[in-house]
Amino acid sequence: MIVLKTSRELSVMRKAGQISQKALRLAGEAVEPGVSTWEIDRIVRQYIEKEGATPSFLNYGGFPASACISVNDVVIHGIPSKGEILKKGDIVGIDVGACYKGYHGDNAWTFPCGEIGEEARALLDATEKALFLGIEQARPGNRLGDVGHAIQEYVEARSYSVVREFIGHGVGANLHEDPSVPNYGTPGRGVRLMPGMVIAIEPMVNQKGHKVRVLPDGWTVKTKDGGLSAHFEHTVAITPDGPVILTRLD
Repeated sequence: MIVLKTSRELSVMRKAGQISQKALRLAGEAVEPGVSTWEIDRIVRQYIEKEGATPSFLNYGGFPASACISVNDVVIHGIPSKGEILKKGDIVGIDVGACYKGYHGDNAWTFPCGEIGEEARALLDATEKALFLGIEQARPGNRLGDVGHAIQEYVEARSYSVVREFIGHGVGANLHEDPSVPNYGTPGRGVRLMPGMVIAIEPMVNQKGHKVRVLPDGWTVKTKDGGLSAHFEHTVAITPDGPVILTRLD
C-alpha cells in the first residue's frame, strides 16, 4: 500500500533527509587513502546521533553498521570493517539513512578516493547524471516507468548496465515502503505518481554486465564479472510543482 504524506510529515522527512545528507557529506570528506571503512561508519553514526536521530540501517534486518560502504566492485550493502583500508584509485559507494521523529531519509553517493582512473570517473559521472534524469521524471501524472526508462536509456547508451535485482523504494515511517522503484522500465507504464508520494530513486550502475552475486555474509552484493559499480540516491517527494529532493541541504 502506498502511503501519501501530509505536509507535516513532509516537513519532518525534510529534516530527516537533511541529517542523512549531512552525514553522507561528512562520510565523503573522510574518504582518503589509508582510512578504514569502519572509521567512516563511526563518523556517520556519531553525527546522526548528535542530531537527535538514529541510523536507519543499524540493526535493520540484522545489518551491523550505520552505513553501507561499498568499494569498487561492491554494488551495495558493503559492511564497514577495520580491516578494509581505502587506497588511492578506489571508488567508494556510501549509503546513509537517518530516522528523525519516526521518519526516514535515505541517500547514497559514490566518492573517488584520491585520483581515480578515467573509466571510473566516467562511470561515476554517468550514474550521477542518470539519477537526476530519473528525478526530473518524478512528477504528478507520470509513471514509475518514466523514471526507470530515463535512467536506463541514459546508462545503456553509454554501454553500462543497470542492476535489476535491487531497486529503489518508497520512504516514510518505514525505511522501505511501497512502491518499488526500478531503475529500468517502459514509458507510460507502472504506478502513477501522485502528490504526497515519497520515493528513493537510486540507480546502481555496473561498468560491465548487470548480473550480481551476494556474498556468504548475506549482505555484500558484488558485480558478477568483477567490473566496477556506482550507486547514487536521493529521497524525493512528489509535489504539485514537481519533484522535491528531501535529501538536499538548503
